[in-house]
Amino acid sequence: MLAVPRELSSQLSFIRARIDAALDQFSDLPSGCPPRLKEAIRYSLLAVGKRLRPILALFAAEACGGEMDAAMPVACATEMIHCYSLIHDDLPAMDDDDLRRGRPTCHKAFDEATAILAGDALLTLAFEVVAKHTQPPELAAQCCAALAEAAGATALVGGQADDLAGEFSGGGLAALESIHRRKTGAMINVPLQLGGLVAGAAPRELASLADYGRCLGLAFQITDDLLDVRGTEANLGKRVQKDSQLGKLTFPGLLGIEESQTRAAGLVGEAIAALAPLGGRAGALEALARYVLERNH
Repeated sequence: MLAVPRELSSQLSFIRARIDAALDQFSDLPSGCPPRLKEAIRYSLLAVGKRLRPILALFAAEACGGEMDAAMPVACATEMIHCYSLIHDDLPAMDDDDLRRGRPTCHKAFDEATAILAGDALLTLAFEVVAKHTQPPELAAQCCAALAEAAGATALVGGQADDLAGEFSGGGLAALESIHRRKTGAMINVPLQLGGLVAGAAPRELASLADYGRCLGLAFQITDDLLDVRGTEANLGKRVQKDSQLGKLTFPGLLGIEESQTRAAGLVGEAIAALAPLGGRAGALEALARYVLERNH
């Protein structure tokens, strides 16, 4: 297994702090927002997390010759949508979880109605942030369209609907990959595209980022499945072995642990190879792919 470079760990800590500061600022909503709703929004959004999706947006912008500061609004927007999806996924009507990021889920800390509304607010806030803080307006519209598609009925929401319906419980590898390219992969790919768009990336660069994101998203999900089997609640901050207990189709359940590890490593290798057109500027994205393979939480 590949080691995570010490310099990447320091860089990620620094960038997470910048992202957290921006999320704090964007979620400091005006007095028109009811206090309890605002508290629930910030409880979930500002909880300690990996911030993988916004980091991908910032690294993609840098890899395409842009500035991280310019990409911060789209980066935060992807985290807001990710957070909204977690709040809603944790609800009793969906995945029914009571622990997220090491503390009670939003509906447990508040109540179900407030959790639903907090998720709704985060989803719409994401688009507000992009529309208000991305220039020129034509670029903001392009970013909003890409974000909406990734979060919508054919991607994130559609993947979750199929997962809940149990349509893939008896399927094979193709079925399993199909659901996760939408449920997980779409929201890993879109921050890369948004970062590239803000940086003014050429079509070839955007295509490189898309190939990287496609492979990385699937590798991330396989690693997630492996952690569900081998990880601990203390490390992950959420319940473990739930998918297998519910009879859900997972990569370790279908392929076994060793083959899943091999597949994840192969996908990370493909992701890194896809970065070749970006040259040395993509070093951070390459290191991040290795980090995804090595993560333990």
